Amino acid sequence: MVTNRFVVESEPNAQDVQFLEDRLHEYNDAKTGMMDGKWLAIFIRDDTGAIRAGLSGWTWGGCCYLRYLWLHKDLRGQGYGTKLMRSAEQEASVRDCHQILLDTHSFQAPEFYLKLGDEVFGLLEDYPRHHKNYYLRKHLG
Repeated sequence: MVTNRFVVESEPNAQDVQFLEDRLHEYNDAKTGMMDGKWLAIFIRDDTGAIRAGLSGWTWGGCCYLRYLWLHKDLRGQGYGTKLMRSAEQEASVRDCHQILLDTHSFQAPEFYLKLGDEVFGLLEDYPRHHKNYYLRKHLG
């Protein structure tokens, strides 16, 4: 008989987490019939190849979800974030997406996304404690 046990891990192996993501993607594909999921990453690199800024997420089922956007502090306020977002919008359109979805905390960049035309469709108070989490969407084309 197989014994199943719960194991709490504070620093899980990246392959184990990827295993869960892959199984969830397989389930979602099977349930929806939409097999067009693709990862999306756009980087700004310096001459040595080091990442100075970038974004990542995925496209699936006509939607683009952006999970991370980060810029080195030396690049902030110079238009790189806007260029990254415009590049993501362009690639999402090429992939036949009709919207971009993302979330950001109140201490991160909600004003930045609003300036780019995103709209708030949800707000979670006290996440993290004493802050807010904004859920945003931008319709494409």
